[in-house]
Parts: sequence; structure tokens; C-alpha cells
Amino acid sequence: MKDSLYFETERLILRDYCENDFESYYCLKSDSKTMYYLQDLELHSVEEAKADFENVISDISSLNRKFYFLHIELKDSHEQVGSIGYTVLDNTPIGKIVHLGYFSYPKFWGKGYMPEALKKVLEFAFTKNDVYRVTTGCLAENKGSERVMQKNGMIREAVHKDYEWHDGKMKTRLEYRLLKTEWEKQEVKDGNQNEHSGTV
Repeated sequence: MKDSLYFETERLILRDYCENDFESYYCLKSDSKTMYYLQDLELHSVEEAKADFENVISDISSLNRKFYFLHIELKDSHEQVGSIGYTVLDNTPIGKIVHLGYFSYPKFWGKGYMPEALKKVLEFAFTKNDVYRVTTGCLAENKGSERVMQKNGMIREAVHKDYEWHDGKMKTRLEYRLLKTEWEKQEVKDGNQNEHSGTV
């Protein structure tokens, strides 16, 4: 069995799901406010949740792991915040192409937790998991989700007008990307800025 993923940021713990996480997993993905923009992923019954969770646990130990979604909790209290990660869409000669997603309980919105978590996930993807291209997106009205992407240097590459039927109307969707080469340039730039930010 492969080693489970475990990361810490300033305020958060990001880790693979384990068998004991079922109740919290179900509570998160069955919460209608949390899943408002991801209604196709919302869970509606314990039976549905058990099947979904079993797939998650099974995939973690797979030799060809496809889902890299992590449980997010507060470092100090261990309260569940949400989930973040990506799905492997393809594995090319120059690296994996993945699609990113994230969601959290509304009580944690606007506190900077998701940008903090995404920074760590991107670092892992590009330096440890042979990822070359990360894509993600959101409805244009979901400004909070778009800010998470922007704060981590993701680049908008498409605007799909009236693309998706959601909550009784057609809505516009935005698509973002980040390539490994683009991420590396940002890291170098951020490193140089930090070197010159000290007092004299």
C-alpha cells in the first residue's frame, strides 16, 4: 500500500481520507449550501455516500491513482473545513493533465483557507506528482472561487457564455489553467521578491 498523503500549512492539515472519515465526508458532501455550485457531486443518501466513499478509499491505494482529493481540517482544532484536490484526466509523456476542484463549509468562506490549501496542493502536484497541466473553472457569479484561482496565479483562458444550466437559469462559466512551467516562473519571481523584501 502506498504512503498516505499528509501536508501542513500555517493553519491547515491536508491529508488523504481514511476509513474513520466517512461521517464527516457524508456531512460535507450532503450539505446543500456547501455543494451549491457542485450539485452534480452532492450526496443524497447514506447508501450513495458509502459507495462514493468506498471508491475514494480504494483509489488511494491504487497503483494508477486517479483521484487526489484531500480532507482539509484546522490545525488547532481539527475541525473539518472542506476538501480539495484533483482528478487525473490523462498521463502524457511530459506529465499528468488534471482537473482541480475544491469546496468548503460556508462558515469558512472568506478566511483565506482555500487559497492556502491550494498553494500546497499545487506545490505537491508540480514537484512530487509529475503534473504538467492543471485546469479548473467556476461559474462567473462565483467570485470567491475565482479569487482562489487568481491568488494562486492561475490564468483565465476561456469564458463560456450561457454555458451551464444552474439553479433555473443559464449561467456563464470561466475556465482557468496553470502549467508547470508557469508555476515554476511564479515561484522564481516570488523567491526573488522575498529576497529583496528584508529591511536594510
